Amino acid sequence: QVQLVESGGGLVQPGGSLRLSCAASGTIFSIVDMGWYRQAPGKERELVATRNSGGGTKYEDSVKGRFSVSRENAKNTVNLEMNSLLPEDTAVYYCYARLYSTPHAWGDYWGKGTLVTVSS
Repeated sequence: QVQLVESGGGLVQPGGSLRLSCAASGTIFSIVDMGWYRQAPGKERELVATRNSGGGTKYEDSVKGRFSVSRENAKNTVNLEMNSLLPEDTAVYYCYARLYSTPHAWGDYWGKGTLVTVSS
């Protein structure tokens, strides 16, 4: 069993910064990819930023240059540094991981989500 637990959401003013963290626990052999998705009210869930085991990253276009994703492999954690936040960044942010629980069994896992609200 694998669990992803997020922390760090909250209310922030436009132009402010926030840091999200997520820790994976349970039966984990290796993590292939780990990062963040978000879902705003009335919209579909979208990729925000991910970082794979080789260090490669993907970012949604609107967050490039403002957000940075990092991983602490030894701790099975992923962080998201969010700067210059905009009201349109308001969403529930979900931690995501694609991992192997054994050498041959892999799956996609999700956290429960943490709310980020950007408002004055």
